[in-house]
Amino acid sequence: MADMTVEEALAKYGPSKITRKDILTLDDPGYTPDNVAIVTGAASGIGRATALCLAGNGLTVAGVDVDEAGLEAVQDRAAELDLPGSIEPVTADLRSEADIEAAVETAADLGEVRYLANIAGLQTIAPIAEFPTEKYDLMHDVMQRAPLLLTKAAWPHFEAAGAGVVGNMCSVHGHIVTKEKVAYNTVKFGLRGLTQSIAAEGGGSIRGFSVSTGYVKTELVAKQLPDSADSRGLTVDETVQQVMLGHTRVKEMMEPYEVGNLFVQGFSEHASHLNGGDMTHEGGMSLTYE
Repeated sequence: MADMTVEEALAKYGPSKITRKDILTLDDPGYTPDNVAIVTGAASGIGRATALCLAGNGLTVAGVDVDEAGLEAVQDRAAELDLPGSIEPVTADLRSEADIEAAVETAADLGEVRYLANIAGLQTIAPIAEFPTEKYDLMHDVMQRAPLLLTKAAWPHFEAAGAGVVGNMCSVHGHIVTKEKVAYNTVKFGLRGLTQSIAAEGGGSIRGFSVSTGYVKTELVAKQLPDSADSRGLTVDETVQQVMLGHTRVKEMMEPYEVGNLFVQGFSEHASHLNGGDMTHEGGMSLTYE
């Protein structure tokens, strides 16, 4: 039996509430309410934080998710923070090509589509020999197929605007892998291929980049901690320090807003040479060893 309840794990390892001071703000001529950033997975976690960070820089954010209540909550939070931009909910199922195309057109009705953040994600843990095919198909559809289809649908809008940027939420697992995450590992490696393909075809005016982090303090991660600890015969704290942070040099998990700020930077004119590359912020996990 784990030493923490889910509620206790959330309180200790869940995300903090985003404030205005947490948001990186940049002076960028593209960061205006007339320009639109599409953000998937915007109802929770990293997607929610990224939507708030981009709205905090003056953009109109088309927040895409299947969770209507979650989208309304993040829209309300943007209003509470009195952000210079706004978050407009766009309900869509990323497994549906028709929904994806409709979401992009809805975003285009809000202004000029200039930015796309492919962040929506999910996880299934199981060994290869037992990995459920339906879970693989779901993860592929949401995390690899949908980013391609969203990019495809947004491309004409980027061309009409004269520029565009796609940011893909990758992971340290798009560089190195751990066992029992075959679908997650596969789609994250695939996202780096999509990122580089965007750079190859974008002619310099349409850029692509990916963001790779280690473990982030999302509700999804925190809720899984008691079961993960129990399966290993460890305490929750031991699981975080030994399993999740054991190979990093920075011994703390990232906040979702810190990841959102990476998208703020990557989308900006200050990152004009970030094209096809990856913003690796994982505490040294894949780059150092002892």
